[in-house]
Amino acid sequence: MKLSSETIQKMILSVKSTRDQELDCGHCHEELDRFIELKLRGKNAAEAMPLVQEHLDRCPPCREEYEVLLEALKALAQ
Repeated sequence: MKLSSETIQKMILSVKSTRDQELDCGHCHEELDRFIELKLRGKNAAEAMPLVQEHLDRCPPCREEYEVLLEALKALAQ
């Protein structure tokens, strides 16, 4: 299987953006409720929980779940 140069560049960027401490999807899901709770209280959730924010920035499936949950909870609060 031959990889395109675009795929190779994405892989290199992904490796370069890794950190000593990261969350996997499972740990992100465990922290998501607390992250959303901070957000709904008007707090800076990204500052309080930077590893969750970094994971959400890099992981489209987790980001989508976060956005759906956030909107659902906003709707319930109204």
